[in-house]
Amino acid sequence: MAHTDAWLALHIEETLEPDLKICDPHHHLWHMHPGRFVEPDYLLPEIVRDVTSGHNIVSTVFIECGSMYRADGPEHMKCIGETEFVNGIAAMSATGKYGDCRISAGIIGTAPLQEGDKIAGEVLDAQLLAGNGRFRGIRCGATHDASPDVPNARTNPPPNLYGDAGFRAGFKHLASRNLTFEGWCYHPQIPYLTDLAKAFPDTTIILDHFGGPLGIGPYAGKEDEVFEAWRKSVTALAECPNVIAKLGGLVMEVNGLHWEDLPKPPTSQELMERTRRYFETTIGLFGVDRCMFESNFPVDMIAGTYNTCWNAFKRLTADYSDAEKAALYHDTATRVYRI
Repeated sequence: MAHTDAWLALHIEETLEPDLKICDPHHHLWHMHPGRFVEPDYLLPEIVRDVTSGHNIVSTVFIECGSMYRADGPEHMKCIGETEFVNGIAAMSATGKYGDCRISAGIIGTAPLQEGDKIAGEVLDAQLLAGNGRFRGIRCGATHDASPDVPNARTNPPPNLYGDAGFRAGFKHLASRNLTFEGWCYHPQIPYLTDLAKAFPDTTIILDHFGGPLGIGPYAGKEDEVFEAWRKSVTALAECPNVIAKLGGLVMEVNGLHWEDLPKPPTSQELMERTRRYFETTIGLFGVDRCMFESNFPVDMIAGTYNTCWNAFKRLTADYSDAEKAALYHDTATRVYRI
């Protein structure tokens, strides 16, 4: 399978611009993950291996993934276990014994906002406490499609979670706590996120993975049609000044590019050329001060190594100014996540 070390070793690249300072604002940590094309264990040794593989990664942000929930206690509080787990890894990294990069300097957890006012506030306060100064916001995956061939989020959300009245009653607690929100949806759902952003202009919302352009099920073989639908929706979303865009996460199975079926990993040039129009369109709409590159590791290991992932981004920005690169690779992320 494509995620194995042997497959990844079939294509190794020299690091481009190894001194460029990077904050990786999107990665996961887990143990015994059942996914087909990801490492089952991605803990401190594995992420240290990746962030020290050539690029100048100085800090990272952990994004929730349903890892290490508490086994006991109230159902709505079980997600606090993930923040406790990640904060422990962050504390280990902060000793400096694992290198100069500060792993999980910012932590994004989750909260059952759809359960409404009282529970949302209770969980968010518990998350802030568990994060010990590192907790920065939450993500609630809304990925849903009517087709049985498109996987929905693990929480099995309704088609428009972001428009749910209970969800919005919980969402209102974010701004007063200076917490951000990660929007993870599929491209037909982007208008729902736009509506949410307009309803809560004081809350910073981050669009994950370009809003999930789909390429499987009923969307297979319709790359141009999907791109045009996506472009129209993301153009409207970019008009909301409280929305930031993450650039990455376009090589997953749901995107339908089938890197995992190749006999060896693609080159960074191949990766970028296949997805370039999404990057260029988004940067053009949002501007570099509202965009940040993300690794989405270890999920994006489906298409190659951590080193190749960042090389692909650097090929896109080869002719960008130093100031533009600083924003895209480091400054936007550290500003948004207060690192």
